[in-house]
Amino acid sequence: MRVALVNPAWDYRNSIYFGCREPHFALELGYSAALLTAAGHDVLMLDAHLCELTHAQTAEKVAAFGADMTVVTTAPTYLFWRCAPPELRVPRAFLDALAGRGGRTVAVGPHGSATPRATLGKLDVDAVVRGECEEIVLRLAEAQDLRSVPSIAYRDGGDVRITGGPHAARFSDAPALRWPAEWIARHTHHHHRFDQGPDGPGAEVEASRGCPYTCSFCAKIDFRDAYRRRDLDPVLAEIDGLIAQGVTYVYFIDEIFLPQKPLLEALVARDLRFGIQTRIDLWKPDMLDLLGAAGCVSIEAGIESLTVQGRAALDKKCRATTDELAERLIHARKTVPFVQANLIKVAGDDPAMVAQWRDHLRGRGVWANDPVPLYPYPSSPDYRRLWGEPDDLAWERAHAHYLGLFDAFSDIQEERPLPLRELEAACGRS
Repeated sequence: MRVALVNPAWDYRNSIYFGCREPHFALELGYSAALLTAAGHDVLMLDAHLCELTHAQTAEKVAAFGADMTVVTTAPTYLFWRCAPPELRVPRAFLDALAGRGGRTVAVGPHGSATPRATLGKLDVDAVVRGECEEIVLRLAEAQDLRSVPSIAYRDGGDVRITGGPHAARFSDAPALRWPAEWIARHTHHHHRFDQGPDGPGAEVEASRGCPYTCSFCAKIDFRDAYRRRDLDPVLAEIDGLIAQGVTYVYFIDEIFLPQKPLLEALVARDLRFGIQTRIDLWKPDMLDLLGAAGCVSIEAGIESLTVQGRAALDKKCRATTDELAERLIHARKTVPFVQANLIKVAGDDPAMVAQWRDHLRGRGVWANDPVPLYPYPSSPDYRRLWGEPDDLAWERAHAHYLGLFDAFSDIQEERPLPLRELEAACGRS
């Protein structure tokens, strides 16, 4: 089968999206391409965002390829499935430009994972994958009858059939990914790096997937949930391939980069800088020193709240005190050029206390952000505590709640985000 895998040209105007807007490698499509190719399928992988293609140009490439199946992602890379743009206008615009010329159409991403029926209706695709997508995309390429494919939603006459819950990929043996030389050259962005400007191409890599914790704000119930560590050999093979292509920095997209001594020791010998996101309370001082020696130049550490009560309300299960967390952050800064403490706007955290703590850390070289509000993503425990299991209007409900609750937004968001129905004016309805 001829399969086109598409990361569309993202447009974040008037979105509440607070993730990075630079292009990043769509790892979910990379894994899908590797599995499809190994099984003998012909694959065309297009990254319209990275390669600056319009929807029309991307659609023409898919049509010229003669795709029997076209897969489009609804979030810009696995890195941002947990904080995806709520609106589906971008994948819908690409599909409209494709206009039926791409064979069976399939949507993958967080939207269909949590709200498959609504996503099917908004995008008017043939199938929606629920959960981690790479293994299911392969199943779809090899299936004549959609009823035989698990973890999808599709139309059967006037009805919508859902063949099971969200899928969790094996992942531990995921192969080393390879990216086209042109893509590497275009990937000048070094995600979350602030110690210096790019000195060569950047890339994204995944050493583990999922998280053993269940913090209330984290949208991972329907994907990237259970913690799995990837085998070291393919991780290093992928990194060595990137270095050979000139890459000087990688960002590990792991939800929580836990201390991995064998990986860090292997990175010490490689000429590579990297960034991570983690919980600082899980790192001992000697491992933080090894992290810096291995080439880490950026740590994004989830602190979230400055009180024991606040962290408990977020289900952080953090045993460290606020003072201990600060000490660990300051220790990390001795060997890592940029260390950030992530804070969330939590009821009960005194603004004066937060300001004083931020000033204290900044005086020691550690950045702490102005606390940002929470968006209750449908795949988060917070959403389900507020409204129960997600239904077809889950994204609209979460979006309206967020817009109504806060009159100021993160400094990387638009000042005036629009209601979801306005953003999705071109989308269909289930």
